[in-house]
Amino acid sequence: MVGEEGAFVLGWDEVLTEEELSMTLKVLCMSEEEFNVYKEQDGWEDDSEEEENSTLSNEALSRLKTPCKKLLYDSVLLTLESYRTDLKAEQDLLNNKEAYKKLSRREQQALHVRFGQKKILHQLLELVQ
Repeated sequence: MVGEEGAFVLGWDEVLTEEELSMTLKVLCMSEEEFNVYKEQDGWEDDSEEEENSTLSNEALSRLKTPCKKLLYDSVLLTLESYRTDLKAEQDLLNNKEAYKKLSRREQQALHVRFGQKKILHQLLELVQ
């Protein structure tokens, strides 16, 4: 369902791999009975137009059903635990001009990427709490 990398792409304002995330949440949050029907039908024949035209914006994420929000919340926590440092440590390093200057250009770029990733993940945590 999520492709070769098994990851979802999140942006500041919406989920960029919304179809994959939406489908995954639907399946993972199904009851056993719903899942059996889903398997028997080889998936859904046609989703409603409303679902096809909707995007997983930040607002839509905050309105997800509780089981889906819990699943996302727990997944984000696991993802954040995979980093060696937390958001505050990255922010402190960005704010410490002397320490930042000692980093190579590549390390500086990696720091900015990690910081941005963690900010987006923390934003998602707030949306699905």
